[in-house]
Amino acid sequence: MPVINSFSLEGDRRRWAALVAVLLAQLMIVLDATIVNVALPSIQQDLHFSQSSLTWVVNAYLITFGSFLLVAGRLGDLVGRRRILIFGLVVFTAASVLCGVAQDSTMLVAARFVQGLGGALSSAVVLAILATEFPLPVERAKAISSFTFVSVAGGSVGLLAGGALTQAIDWHWIFFVNLPVGVLSIAAIRALVDERPGLGLDQGVDVLGGVMVTVAAALTIFAIVESPDHGWLSAHTLGFGGAGLGLLAAFISYESRLTNPILPLRLLRLRSLAGSSLVRATLGTGMYGSFFLGALYLEHVEGFGAVSTGAGFLPWTLVVGALSVGPTAALVRRYGPGRPMVTGLTIMVVGLLLLSRAGADDSYFPIVFFAFMLMGLGAGMAFAPLLQIAMSDVPAEDAGIASALVNVSLYISGALGLAVLGAVATDHTQSLAAQGSSPAHALAAGYQEAFTIAAGIVAAGLVVALVVLRAASVVPEPATAVARS
Repeated sequence: MPVINSFSLEGDRRRWAALVAVLLAQLMIVLDATIVNVALPSIQQDLHFSQSSLTWVVNAYLITFGSFLLVAGRLGDLVGRRRILIFGLVVFTAASVLCGVAQDSTMLVAARFVQGLGGALSSAVVLAILATEFPLPVERAKAISSFTFVSVAGGSVGLLAGGALTQAIDWHWIFFVNLPVGVLSIAAIRALVDERPGLGLDQGVDVLGGVMVTVAAALTIFAIVESPDHGWLSAHTLGFGGAGLGLLAAFISYESRLTNPILPLRLLRLRSLAGSSLVRATLGTGMYGSFFLGALYLEHVEGFGAVSTGAGFLPWTLVVGALSVGPTAALVRRYGPGRPMVTGLTIMVVGLLLLSRAGADDSYFPIVFFAFMLMGLGAGMAFAPLLQIAMSDVPAEDAGIASALVNVSLYISGALGLAVLGAVATDHTQSLAAQGSSPAHALAAGYQEAFTIAAGIVAAGLVVALVVLRAASVVPEPATAVARS
């Protein structure tokens, strides 16, 4: 008996150490989504980007990242998630070095496309690894709380790190810093994360389905990220968006006829997965759209610099971090995920409404400070329970594709939120400026309008959570829990 206990203790230590290794990789990927933003002026000046072409430094990464998530998640189910995670990290790290040494705009944009592919391969399977390594609800709640902290707080840390590196050294180091982190993550994952056998390729691989869903996602995301430049009702946006949605419909029809599809449609019938993904989409639309516009508000209205803008989000980051070390998991253990989820969504709405009161004559404290604090509290309480609900009924063999679906819902909603809320803010600002308002007041009013709409979007998610996820307020012990051996 003592021998068994010692092996069990050693196995538990290894699993929690593996969690740290996996989350280090996730942090690197999340940071890269925002760390580039504050360095864009320096990149533009050094590599001679035009104002319009500069957006491709961000969009190249977004398009490939979002397009390959589903395929990457299913590949993890088929050939092994640890294998896909490590391969994705190798691609991501190598592409980061190429970004850092880029001497012209073409090379940087091409490397960012490859970096997005590596990010998709890695990110798509992280949640699946956590779900299978920590099958018990108590353990899973702790692991997912940590994942939430990395995913939600990493964006604001990226702004701070990007500003610090750009000012202290130069913009190349926002990419070079990924090299030691990537190498350390790969070594730790190889040593600590066990490879669980995939479903195998015996029944063949749905290559056509993979191509269809990847192209459909790429077309749709391309339409979204380019919509601010062309207009929502332009032939460009409607053409690419319509083609993407049409191909997505054809993909679903095709998948329904296959015995081994890349996306098992039975997963879409899981109320917990579909409902939580929809709620996460509304939360992501409101949160990430406001995250981006909040940074612009601090820079253009409050006059903050790159470093101080990142520091301005610390109330958000610190609150999410404080919740992730135990309180959210404790609430889930006591009340189930339903109550913390609803409470968090409600607090997020209040925080966004408070942020919508920040005008041109207001200082950072107290309105913006407490708004960010409330938004961090809401995100810290809502995201982890939503993830737990999403994965609660998913069979272990489909955890990879389910993890990818969860990421896709948040990613596409975030891109859509940026486009919609950005367009709303710009239109309102231009309208007020044409009426004679000062630039500062017009800008602030535009951001206020966008924050108000963001609050309404999250409120809609709260309604969906109350109606659709009420039955998932308690996550039972999974009958299909994966063995820890």
